[in-house]
Amino acid sequence: MSRVAVFDLDGTLVDSVDDLAASVNHALATVGLPPRSRVEIQGFVGEGARVLLERAVAPRLELLEPALAAWWVHYEAHCLDRTVAYPGVAELLAGARRPLAVLTNKPGPLARKIVDGLGLGRRFTEVVGGGEAPRKPDPAGLLAILARAGASPADAVFVGDSRVDVATGLAAGVAVVAVTWGFASREALQAAGATVLADRAEELARWVA
Repeated sequence: MSRVAVFDLDGTLVDSVDDLAASVNHALATVGLPPRSRVEIQGFVGEGARVLLERAVAPRLELLEPALAAWWVHYEAHCLDRTVAYPGVAELLAGARRPLAVLTNKPGPLARKIVDGLGLGRRFTEVVGGGEAPRKPDPAGLLAILARAGASPADAVFVGDSRVDVATGLAAGVAVVAVTWGFASREALQAAGATVLADRAEELARWVA
């Protein structure tokens, strides 16, 4: 069987905080709430769009639906304004000799728009987003990707930047590599159970080459 490498998206492959923050604050303004800081919003990311907006509007949860609707419209139009691949990621993917996939809690259409817009989409056999599989840390989405690739958990690695990603990989019985350039600290990743960490994209080469 081929070894499969599955990646998270935000905080792992792409730095999307500025565009996410701009769209969150647009949504907050639309429903009459004050803006959140970039740091706050970065801490809200990782469990899908609805959770992102729930955290942003809290405690005014009655404003969630209109805020989420405003976020969708704005983010769909602006998700590539300032989002970029992290240093070394394009080269890493170009050198891959194993099947690659993306599993993210970001809505699938937006995830595919971003990877395609950054010229990375052709590197992946599939990009699975929120609403298309159970939300991480449920391992079902990861296991389904492996099944479609004809791989077992022992033949795979999951690369992510958050405690949610670490929990997903561990629950699936997949080797986990946690990257330290994303949205969670090294200490938080280790506390979540990560034992293999990467500080640069080049360090992932042995997992995909």
